[in-house]
Amino acid sequence: MIKFLITAPFIVSAALVNANAYATANSNPNPNPNLNDQATCKATVYLTFDTGSQSQAMLVAQTLRQHHIKASFFLANEKTINGDYSLAPTWAPYWKSLVNDGHVFGTHTFDHVYVARDLPDGRIVVKPQFGPQAGKELAWTPQQYCEELHRVDERFLQLTGHKPDPFWRAPGGKLTPNLLKAGEACGYRHVGWAPAGFSGDELSSEKFSNPMLLKSVLAQLRDGDIFMAHLGIWSRKQAWMPENLEPLITGLEKKGYCFATLREHPAYRK
Repeated sequence: MIKFLITAPFIVSAALVNANAYATANSNPNPNPNLNDQATCKATVYLTFDTGSQSQAMLVAQTLRQHHIKASFFLANEKTINGDYSLAPTWAPYWKSLVNDGHVFGTHTFDHVYVARDLPDGRIVVKPQFGPQAGKELAWTPQQYCEELHRVDERFLQLTGHKPDPFWRAPGGKLTPNLLKAGEACGYRHVGWAPAGFSGDELSSEKFSNPMLLKSVLAQLRDGDIFMAHLGIWSRKQAWMPENLEPLITGLEKKGYCFATLREHPAYRK
């Protein structure tokens, strides 16, 4: 499993990143039926998005709405380009608008907590990226990790009145045996992504251009694959999202692919 880096934002106007303005303008989702008619699908891809700098948050929501696509989002309380955090009250209108659009939500740990290694006594060495203990290595019990997963659920419920699904994704996608057991013990199913479904939005834009990444994903994605990208990356100089998201979706649609949330995925549906 690759341990990914955190990467660079696409700078957008203040109006575009204003979550309240966005929610006001989009309070009524498009009533047209989902154009992804499952009866005519040649294959289904599951789009998932992790929080990040949030520089692409509005673009993602608008693009999904335009294509009548439902996706799945994994949330952590990460610092945004607005200087706040992605699960701060300032982002409540944005998340409420996505709830109204019918998307699915899971936890990505509240403080974006990376796992380092397992300890023989069953504890897990972790390193939060945000929060009061950011950058410190901590030895957590499985229960402490479970509480960290629950923090996202509790905050999201406060912000939106909506309870997330019992899905979780470890930051970087990195797991250890103890970590996987901890998530399972408190009722969460871990969701990774297909090798072909890695957008590459965290990779160096000098070494991995947007056209190169788009071509690779379109060529390799197959039926049932889970795709992963971020709602904004700090360190990539040429952001993946503005150039590649629309061509990715239209390219897959031309191939007869449809889109669904993790609730419909054979491995995760109830």
